[in-house]
Amino acid sequence: METYDAIRHFADSWGLLAMAVFFVGALFFILRPGSKQIADDAAIIPLKDE
Repeated sequence: METYDAIRHFADSWGLLAMAVFFVGALFFILRPGSKQIADDAAIIPLKDE
């Protein structure tokens, strides 16, 4: 039972912080300047006829 309590305590504190940091990082990565052109280029790849 001590292992469960330790893992739960970690998830409640540092795990939540890690998920929040990852979420903010993902938002920054998606909304950074210049990413629209890269996303548009990637979206057209399946439609290109080579």
